[in-house]
Amino acid sequence: MNENTKYEKFAQEIYQEFLSEDGITTEIKHDVKLQGKSTKHQIDVYWEYTFAGVNHKVAIECKNYSRKISVGIVRDFYGVLSDIGNINGVIVTTVGYQKGAKDYAEHHGINLKVLRIPKPEDWKGRIKSIQTNVSIITHEAKEYFVQLDLNWCKGNLTQNQMDSIDVKLSGLNNQMWIYDENNKPFKNFLQLQDELPVDNKKLNDNSHFYKYDNMFVKSENCGFIKIIGVNVKFNTSICSQRWVLDAEHTTKAILKDVLTGEMKFIK
Repeated sequence: MNENTKYEKFAQEIYQEFLSEDGITTEIKHDVKLQGKSTKHQIDVYWEYTFAGVNHKVAIECKNYSRKISVGIVRDFYGVLSDIGNINGVIVTTVGYQKGAKDYAEHHGINLKVLRIPKPEDWKGRIKSIQTNVSIITHEAKEYFVQLDLNWCKGNLTQNQMDSIDVKLSGLNNQMWIYDENNKPFKNFLQLQDELPVDNKKLNDNSHFYKYDNMFVKSENCGFIKIIGVNVKFNTSICSQRWVLDAEHTTKAILKDVLTGEMKFIK
């Protein structure tokens, strides 16, 4: 396959991706013969589709040139489009267009594009890569110790309860709550676990005490009981991940509209 054919296939691939992104499922064809009013014409890249009852046809002329396109090439392509009729024309090339070519194309409604692989200068003023670092910290609570307020217990529990205080708490950690003085839920044990401090130098066998002034737990056998605090023994794990989006190495083509200056980076 020669370099000109490779460039035509390259343009076919890029425009096929464009149509797919826009939700158009038609096939883009390479090296098509179209009958005009006077003769058949060879078209490098071609597609057509119908939208809202209207047929749209597009022909692309590919010029893998190392110099700027002259007005003569644009004029010849316009002759082909006029002979076929009812068709939109696009010229793609690798370098650019002379002023006369741009003026002629703009007057006759022909789209001029530069399609090529990226160059280092294309990234001037643009972000080439984005790096995201994420550290996910999780705590594993091994033990919860609820410290009761014994002075409160003496004044609020029965003598039988005080002879041997046996407070029963059970449930999932998101179902076991600490309550305020109005018996309204304040925080559950899962939230306590999530709020544990992080010591990067010591991840295992840690403990942390949550001290409260006027909080309660609800036991199965003694009802609401005032507590001094909750001590949590726990381990910590840190999972670090890094994602790098390198646009410079994932961009396979630059497509620039010569008349508007709009530039697209094709992944």
